[in-house]
Amino acid sequence: MNWLRKLMTGRYGSDQLNLALLVLSIVLTLLARITDWLPLVFLSYLPLLFAFYRMFSRSIFRRQAENRWFLKYWTPVRQWTAQRITMLRQSKTYRFYRCPSCKTTVRVPRGKGKIEIRCPHCKTAFQRKS
Repeated sequence: MNWLRKLMTGRYGSDQLNLALLVLSIVLTLLARITDWLPLVFLSYLPLLFAFYRMFSRSIFRRQAENRWFLKYWTPVRQWTAQRITMLRQSKTYRFYRCPSCKTTVRVPRGKGKIEIRCPHCKTAFQRKS
């Protein structure tokens, strides 16, 4: 195990972009297996090879810049997805409405009839059926 530590000394290692590249490679491999389309098999190796290149690279600042660029676009997608999953889990007990003024999502309990909702962000009041 000491040989691996010596090999990785001074190298970049793994980060979120590498993980995304590995997941992309696995998804493409599964799709290639399902469709039996040969070009997709070769295409599935590209993200894997790029992930290994990044992992063993000694250019740490470039790899960090690539990861920051990736996270700049990936973080909003991840937050949007997490919000939708939370809303789906809470959909039995809460209703979700958008404020007509500022478009903020407001959560109200179900089964209260027609209620007046006050947006916590812009303080606009609007009526909806819960």
